[in-house]
Amino acid sequence: MFHATIGRRADRTWLVAVAASLWGFSGLLREPLARQLPALSVVLVEHVVLVLLVSPWLIPALRALSRCSPRAKLGVLVIGAGSSALATTLFTAAFRLGDPITPQVLQKLQPLIALILAAALLGERVTRRFPLFAVPALVGAWLLAFPDPFGVTVHSAGAAALALGAALLWAAGTVLGRMVSQELSYLHITTLRFVVGLVTLAGFAVATRTPVAVPPALLPRLVVLAAVPGLLALLLYYHALHCTLATRATLAELAFPLSATVVGITLLNGRLGPSQWIGLVLVLTSVVLLSLHEKRSARPAVTPPHLGSEQRAPSAAARR
Repeated sequence: MFHATIGRRADRTWLVAVAASLWGFSGLLREPLARQLPALSVVLVEHVVLVLLVSPWLIPALRALSRCSPRAKLGVLVIGAGSSALATTLFTAAFRLGDPITPQVLQKLQPLIALILAAALLGERVTRRFPLFAVPALVGAWLLAFPDPFGVTVHSAGAAALALGAALLWAAGTVLGRMVSQELSYLHITTLRFVVGLVTLAGFAVATRTPVAVPPALLPRLVVLAAVPGLLALLLYYHALHCTLATRATLAELAFPLSATVVGITLLNGRLGPSQWIGLVLVLTSVVLLSLHEKRSARPAVTPPHLGSEQRAPSAAARR
């Protein structure tokens, strides 16, 4: 049976937010790439670079996976094929569509979906205190995303499908990543995620006959995209996720649209309206306060399953 032991002092909600903040810088590189190449090509070459970077850990990761439970093995497949390959392709395609609503909406749906999955798959439970952090964060994220928060329209069924699909897959990745981290190290999870993602993307490319050739001039940009908001961010993320309940983590991931907004203002000459500034403050304050509360309070906002018994028992990782 899966257990989600979280020591109060070991909680890494803040580190999840740091990792998610790095994802906010990917738009600087991904958006111009998506304008010049098919979305599948961008993500496929990105995964080729990522697999090369993590290749020293491939054999140990496969050996560790062979010792895992069937549930963990299935989780790795879903994370790699769904959360890494398909969700990233959907996200990149949203840039190509030129639809500013899609990548923002998926960030609003993800915490809600992850909350349901965490309760169903991990047995995590939220207390009455959790909405004190979640509601302001979600309201703030909505205000931050749209200059006119009461005048939002979705212009195409395709954009809505991208939003819902990516939100579901990334939320599942957060929850399953938390589950798998009890049996695999963060290095092994990251390695397997990229390898499974690459195999999946290669299959997509063959099935759809998508050209995968990339002009040499774009390769440096792809390498940076893979190394920083890709590999570095995910190593930090999975390291933190081992000590962070999935429900807390998915709220901390709202640092992604927050950092993307800051990048837009400082590096892309973007501007925020008054309501967007309010949203930025709400998201930042909610994520910081949640992290501090879960580390210091005697009554956490999110509790792991069988809290009393698990506090007395070592985790699966500790027993190994």
